[in-house]
Amino acid sequence: MRHDEVLSLFLKRVRCSVGYKPNSEVLAALLKSCAAISAIRFGSVLHGYALKLGHVSCQALCKGLLNLYAKSGALDHCNKLFGEMDQRDPVIWNIVLSGLAGLKGHEAEVMRWFHSMHMVNEAKPNSVTVAIVLPVCARLQDLDAGKSVHSYVVKSGLESHTLAGNALISMYAKCGLVCSEGYAAFNSIEFKDVVSWNAVIAGFSGNKSLEEAFKLFHTMLRGPIQPNYATIASILPVCASLEENAGYRYGKEVHCHVLRRVELVEDVSVINSLMSFYLRIGQAEKAEFLFRNMKSKDLVSWNAIIAGYASNGEWWKALELFSELVSLEMVNPDSVTLVSVLPPCAHVHNLQVVKEIHGYILRHPGLHEDTSVGNALLSFYGKCNYTKAALWTFLMISHKDLISWNAILDAFSERRSETHLVNLLHWMLREGIRPDSVTILTIIQYYAAVSRVKKVKETHGYSIRFGLLQCDAGPTLGNGMLDAYAKCGNMQYAANIFEGLSEKRNVVTCNSMISGYVNSSSQDDAYAIFNTMSETDLTTWNLMVRVYAENDFPDQALTLFHELQVQGMKPDTMTIMSILPACAHVASVHMLRQCHGYVTRACFNDVRLNGAFIDIYSKCGSVFCAYKLFLSSPQKDLLMFTAMIGGFAMHGLAEEALRIFSDMLELGVKPDHVIITAVLSACSHAGHVDEGWKIFNSIEKLHGFQPTMEQYSCVVDLLARGGRIKDAYTFVTSMPIEANANIWGTLLGACKNHHEVELGRVVADHLFKIEADNIGNYVVMSNLYAADARWDGVMEIRRLMRNRELKKPAGCSWIEVGRRKNVFIAGDSSHPERSAIYRTLGTLDQLMKEPFHF
Repeated sequence: MRHDEVLSLFLKRVRCSVGYKPNSEVLAALLKSCAAISAIRFGSVLHGYALKLGHVSCQALCKGLLNLYAKSGALDHCNKLFGEMDQRDPVIWNIVLSGLAGLKGHEAEVMRWFHSMHMVNEAKPNSVTVAIVLPVCARLQDLDAGKSVHSYVVKSGLESHTLAGNALISMYAKCGLVCSEGYAAFNSIEFKDVVSWNAVIAGFSGNKSLEEAFKLFHTMLRGPIQPNYATIASILPVCASLEENAGYRYGKEVHCHVLRRVELVEDVSVINSLMSFYLRIGQAEKAEFLFRNMKSKDLVSWNAIIAGYASNGEWWKALELFSELVSLEMVNPDSVTLVSVLPPCAHVHNLQVVKEIHGYILRHPGLHEDTSVGNALLSFYGKCNYTKAALWTFLMISHKDLISWNAILDAFSERRSETHLVNLLHWMLREGIRPDSVTILTIIQYYAAVSRVKKVKETHGYSIRFGLLQCDAGPTLGNGMLDAYAKCGNMQYAANIFEGLSEKRNVVTCNSMISGYVNSSSQDDAYAIFNTMSETDLTTWNLMVRVYAENDFPDQALTLFHELQVQGMKPDTMTIMSILPACAHVASVHMLRQCHGYVTRACFNDVRLNGAFIDIYSKCGSVFCAYKLFLSSPQKDLLMFTAMIGGFAMHGLAEEALRIFSDMLELGVKPDHVIITAVLSACSHAGHVDEGWKIFNSIEKLHGFQPTMEQYSCVVDLLARGGRIKDAYTFVTSMPIEANANIWGTLLGACKNHHEVELGRVVADHLFKIEADNIGNYVVMSNLYAADARWDGVMEIRRLMRNRELKKPAGCSWIEVGRRKNVFIAGDSSHPERSAIYRTLGTLDQLMKEPFHF
């Protein structure tokens, strides 16, 4: 019978039976129920009733009252009653100590009472006393007090007692000394019970001494004491923490041991522990098999399977199980259930389910008052960009903790809302909440994203003043600070932090530094870091491949790409994206097809990656391979359309480019500046002046944005290629923005092609003012003069080139033949096949000079 039912039954008996006088034993039992449910007022009434009946001299009744007052925190009543008692044996002292030990914030009071008991010499502390006091020492992390109690245990000869020994093991385990003092206390116990074994195994497990924990478990199996549910719950996390194959093997052995004992198989907590183990090692199917075959499930079972699927990234499965739990209407979800199911909702952006959960929370005051539930709800709204809902949820949390503040700050940092972010931060500081490393990371990541290096420095200074960096053992905060400076382009500060982390560096530290050098195109500095790393991951290799590929070192990029596979790593989508620029640089269709084949075999269904392949196929001359990939892709985004149109434009296939653009508009995909530029380029290459002019006019009228400089340049090129040089010049001079060197250069090239010398001279004057150091412009103008036999103009251009010390770089080209790259540089005759090449060129030259007869 429940304690509240006992008290209710007593009240009915008193009301219905006139003259009913309960004896001291009944009152003692009632006081026990009052203590269990903290019914202090009812207990006080019983105390008065006992006084009237003259039962206060009864020892059992006095102990019941003492227990009630101690456990309910009524210390004044407790002290008064304790002082009135004539005989105080160890049981009475232990009752007071036990009551106080169960109250938060009364640890000092417990230690004072223990000291008094020891000093008055009225009743000596026994094993029960020790078992009450030592957990308080562990809770305070007061190792000196714990060792002082241990000294008493040794002096009193209690060291071999099971109860005292078990308490010592647990205390030392919680204080981090299980391997030495804790294990010694375990060995001192004369008659070890299952609690002794559980305490030492859990102690080693909790202190990351996994191998020792498992050895002790095996020793226990060979002895007379059989593992119970708590042993299984302690050893399975050890198995899950081991290397994957070993952990799975040992976990299966524990599972087999469970199957051999009926009482363990029928214990719900044991099956829950097995489920959690399988989920932690990624064996979700085995966990669900156990779950489905359980004779009875408690809420812990449901929470374990839902949280397990969520932690394995199977968001929809977690939501299905949650829905199944709700539909049963047998067990109501608790705070653990909701905290487990809200992250999957965020990952799949399932607002409808969260609205239902939010309503359920509001209907249950216990959940509404739970800070962890509020934080999980707040985190969902923040991650899904429902900022108003996030703020409302935050304001509704009655007891905000640091996690609450960090979650709302993160929500506004994701929305790039600096005003709200700063205001919330000031409010947080006014409330006396001191930022931790998570808060600082949120702030620096925000300011790094908007390149506000001054604010990063201010946050860095705060971290130093309040010792957050010194406490950063990870070093998560140090890595974040380094990454922020690198993203802001301040590599000097990043390098200083990198040097300061010399004793704490990990792979993430080095990757952040390399990433900074990648973004600043410093491949030598990146390689210097890479060359010193004792441990690397795929991110490291991806960054190194990228830095060489993007900085025109394709051979080094390809070498690293092959090397990472030799190291046993499997390229991911980022690896392929990093190597593609190198394939484009050397125009290696063979290498490109190898990468494409790998992507197909690995089943990388990435729209961005397909877009990149279309772009590189086109650049390598295989535009129809690009088109084939485009047609075979079930999902097409703006990037893919842009790549395909750009590919057709590059190869002069304007009709195909315009057709793809038209199809895209019909599908409702909104164009951007990049794709408009690609379409204009296609029209320009094919001489489709009218179509190009129509598309240019639609930029502002139809699509609602202003033309860019690149688009103006395309129109100039479009008019020039169509022979309308003067119209192109008029267009340039009437532009609403000042033309750049690219536009004037395009116009100058058109003047050369159409022998417009005078207009070319005017254009060149504009160009030489804007871009005085580009030798190509001088060469074009010189050739224009030469074609018109204007030798004075040629001499003038050459004089300008000499005065400005401009030299034309040697021309270079290359081609891949038979999987081999062949490079040709003007004036260089080092190619091994040069004789055959020159003979072929001579033959072709002769054939070109001979008259052609129809």
